Amino acid sequence: MGRQARAVVVRVFVVGLVAGCVMSPTAGDPLVVGLITKTESNPFFLTMKAAALSRADELGVELRTFSGRYDGDWETQAEAVNSLVTDGAVGILITPSDPTALSDTVRMAREAGVLVIALDTPFDSPDSVDATFATDNFRAGALIGKWTRAKTDMSGADVRIVTLDGSGTQITIDVLRNQGFLSGFGIDVRDPTRMYDEDDPRIVGRGATMGTAAGGRAVMEDLIRRDPGINVAYTVNEPVAAGAFAALEQMGKENDVLIASIDGSCEGVGRVATGEIEATSMQYPHKMASLGIDTVVEYSRTGKKPENTSGLGFYDTGVTLVTKDPIAKVPSITPERALNECWG
Repeated sequence: MGRQARAVVVRVFVVGLVAGCVMSPTAGDPLVVGLITKTESNPFFLTMKAAALSRADELGVELRTFSGRYDGDWETQAEAVNSLVTDGAVGILITPSDPTALSDTVRMAREAGVLVIALDTPFDSPDSVDATFATDNFRAGALIGKWTRAKTDMSGADVRIVTLDGSGTQITIDVLRNQGFLSGFGIDVRDPTRMYDEDDPRIVGRGATMGTAAGGRAVMEDLIRRDPGINVAYTVNEPVAAGAFAALEQMGKENDVLIASIDGSCEGVGRVATGEIEATSMQYPHKMASLGIDTVVEYSRTGKKPENTSGLGFYDTGVTLVTKDPIAKVPSITPERALNECWG
């Protein structure tokens, strides 16, 4: 079915509530929505999946879930998109492992009349999808960057920074977090849309972790052996931070390196409470997923799409700095309070 024909069907069908189900435009079947996450191993995506399933159940939507085999596995995600289009899904929610590689697949899904919504990780162009629900990842990075700069200024130590990134291949979320952190710290990032063109001598190492604890541990071990004077580690997420801390602890350097991260999982907040991570930026995956389900249902009824947050190319689902060492002019909450708001 062509995009125009399918769009007409979506606009004119009447949403029926039979046994609590939102009905699809064909054969009285429940509305089919797909959720495609990067992996099934990261608590962030498991939280997103649980929230989407819960909201879909409340609304009587049939939610079909898929994930990549590993962080960066866009091919499996593309197969899932194609499968959902074939099966008549009205909407697809996706956390793209590689937005650039997935752009053609997503374009064809939209041309087939499917509403495509990005969660968490934006596409390079906001117009590549119908909507995006995400953390302002640049702000998330900037918050921990500003806090870290203020903290290290108090100590008076010469700063030696390493960045433990995701895939290292310029994925939007990796770039935004990395560049946000460095900018918040006061480093000239030159091009905010690209990593690794900085020449600030305070940056002494980088590494791709694939977003996992094992990757964080391996990269931290390598970097600290090369430069035992490292005293600041930015990590792309809290599993990476946990791996980095484990490496430092094994080497007897757990008190020598300040670790700042992004996520806001309950486990990560717990690590802030114990001092393993000194600050993290909390995001809200459950909100992204629930809003995604709501949007597909609303679109199926009215054809209405959500508006972006003012000044941004996406709908900002919020971010909050968590630390037990608050610093003036950098708004934050305590780990104790964060445990009432965390996820996972």
